[in-house]
Parts: sequence; structure tokens; C-alpha cells
Amino acid sequence: MRLPLPLRPRPVPGRRGAAGGAGPGYRQGQSPGPRTREYFYYIDHQGQLFLDDTKVKNFITCFKDVGFLTFFFKRLEPNRSGRYEAEFPFLSLCGRERNFLRCDDRPVVFTQLLPGSGESRLLSYCGGGERLAVPFQPESLVMLPENGRLYHPAPAKAGGVGLVRSALAFEWSPCFEYGRGPAQPPTHFIWEGRRYQLTEELLPLLRAGGASSAGESSCQG
Repeated sequence: MRLPLPLRPRPVPGRRGAAGGAGPGYRQGQSPGPRTREYFYYIDHQGQLFLDDTKVKNFITCFKDVGFLTFFFKRLEPNRSGRYEAEFPFLSLCGRERNFLRCDDRPVVFTQLLPGSGESRLLSYCGGGERLAVPFQPESLVMLPENGRLYHPAPAKAGGVGLVRSALAFEWSPCFEYGRGPAQPPTHFIWEGRRYQLTEELLPLLRAGGASSAGESSCQG
């Protein structure tokens, strides 16, 4: 992806990586064909995006430019390129440039509920503010029993379901009711004076896609 010069990582000769420490190696900025470049990224469960081979992944080393994040995630789609499909299940294209993505759980991570009221509330993802946001649907929140994580509908091209960042899920935890007992997923969500019955409509999609559990994710290949 063509980034402003301060953002574009300079490929280091001989610098290679491999998804999760296994699988085929790659070189950032490699050129498998004429005028074609390939870059490799990783998104963690907090919604932070990194170059995949960044050794220390934290807030300092993640991408924070909203313009770049918007460009990257708006073009995100399943990787059907025939290259690195198992190791990097998602792809963001920029002309002849391929930007491969693997993730800790889901490629969309909701990080912030934007200011507003009522049905106009927007849920923002991956650090993009209002430029990366979907309508907040309280009734569609679902807690996956297999890992205890919270999920919300996401753009269809990015898999249709996104992870709610743990800090945001914790903030909402007092809003849940457990009508089937504390050992079962919540049944209702209390929000702005309304009691929403949770539809659990995302459960089949999550289980079909293999959401992560116990620190291991199908999104890593």
C-alpha cells in the first residue's frame, strides 16, 4: 500500500517473516511479479495493526494514522489470491500492491463507541474513528461460550462479525443480564433505559468461521 513516506516501512534486505512462526517465509515488499509488491500485516485482539514481522508489538509500534487505517480496512476482503491464503486469510488491495493480513481473532476489532444518542450511535473499529464505524446494534451483541469474548456485526466483506475490544466489553459488563444462569451466555443487554433481548444471530457465523479460543485462532492459518 502506498503510504506517506513517514509511514512506509523500508524493506530490510534479508528481513523475512513467517505467519505465527510457521509456514512459508516472505520478505516485506517482495515482488513476485512485474510492478507487484507484497506486504504482510497482523492485527491483535485490541485492534492494533502492525507489520507482521515487527518483533515488539505494542501501542508504540502499531499504525495510528487514521487515513492509512481507513484505506487499509475499507479494502479488506477474504484472501482468494492463491498466495498465503492459509497463513493470511485476509487481503487489502491497492492497485497491484497486495497487503496480506492475519489476526489474533477477527480482522475487525471494535474499539470505541462514538458519542451520540439512541439509534444513531456508531461503533468504531480498528482505530479509524467515525471513518471506520458501523451502527451500534445492542441486540446483536453475543458472547461466545467457547472463549468468553464479545462480538458484534461487522462489514460483510470483512467476515460479517467483529470482536469487541476487551476494555470496551468490560465497560459494558454491568449491562448484561444472565437469564439462563451465570454459567451461560447473557440473554439481555440494558442500554440507555431499554432492555434488549440478545438474538445470538452471530453464533452460527462465529462457529462456522472458527473464532479463536484459548489463545489460538483459525485466522492465523
